[in-house]
Amino acid sequence: MGTTAEEQLIGPLLLARGTIDRSALLRADERRLEQAWSDPATRVLVIDNGHTLVRRQGDEVQAVLFTTEDAPPGPRYLLGTEGGAAYFAVAAPLPGIPRGEGNGRVTVPMSLRDTREGVPVPAGLRQVGGLLGDRDAGLLVYAVALEAWHETHEFCPRCGTRTTIQAGGHIRVCPHDSSQHFPRVDPAVIMLIRDPDDRCLLARGPQWPNGRLSILAGFVEPGESLEAAVAREVAEEVGITVVNPRYLGSQPWPFPRSLMLGFFAEATTTTLTPDADEIAEAHWFSREELTRALDSGELRLPPPVSIARRLIETWYGGELTGDW
Repeated sequence: MGTTAEEQLIGPLLLARGTIDRSALLRADERRLEQAWSDPATRVLVIDNGHTLVRRQGDEVQAVLFTTEDAPPGPRYLLGTEGGAAYFAVAAPLPGIPRGEGNGRVTVPMSLRDTREGVPVPAGLRQVGGLLGDRDAGLLVYAVALEAWHETHEFCPRCGTRTTIQAGGHIRVCPHDSSQHFPRVDPAVIMLIRDPDDRCLLARGPQWPNGRLSILAGFVEPGESLEAAVAREVAEEVGITVVNPRYLGSQPWPFPRSLMLGFFAEATTTTLTPDADEIAEAHWFSREELTRALDSGELRLPPPVSIARRLIETWYGGELTGDW
């Protein structure tokens, strides 16, 4: 039996790429970690509030990687190894980049097209996650997720003592009660819902501007299966029932710690009653209606870096334009 469009996502999941070996055994050996850090072949990605330095080389965008001697001081996390070289992330201000006034954050250019070729500039994962090569995209996703976790887990949840970083940044240990704490990942389902006429359901949250639509999503609750989460979230957000949730793929979404699990599901009811706290508007679209709305500029879709865009394009049967 041949593969249908619904059985294979159209286009890659851009934040699910990566080429390095995560080298879990290396994390547990402090002596080898120090040797890896001292190796001239080791490279370091500097991460600051979810941003790193990148440079444009022709049509390519590359992450700027430092030697350990040139990297700024800061907490460091082992990202893995490839081709005999180790890769670390260091959480520190980006070298040579002034922080914005008032908020202490870096100022990111609106478009890399406006930057000089070869000149390092700060950029975030949403901006360049789809432009980087497989290795650099994987390194940046990993570094962003670890930095976000460490920033919010400095203290032991049991006793409040400041924890210490161990295992190459993959464990925090409480020196008071010896409890160990590991990086957290929050599973979230994201689902493209189709009705009996094969229309697609798109919606927007109250915090989004008019015209920015996407598919429904929500976090998995304790003691809940992924399939049950799909049905519950759809019922809660727009008041319809769905059946036959079918998994298509996943990708990390470290904003700050989600793992997005993509599904298709079939609606058995079609009258939409949006929850005003969650959904500002929701509509059914045929392929022809979606094309017209995109062509007119009335509607914008999530960018290609998102799994939402890939699910929409898989239903549509081809690539679409009209990014946020």
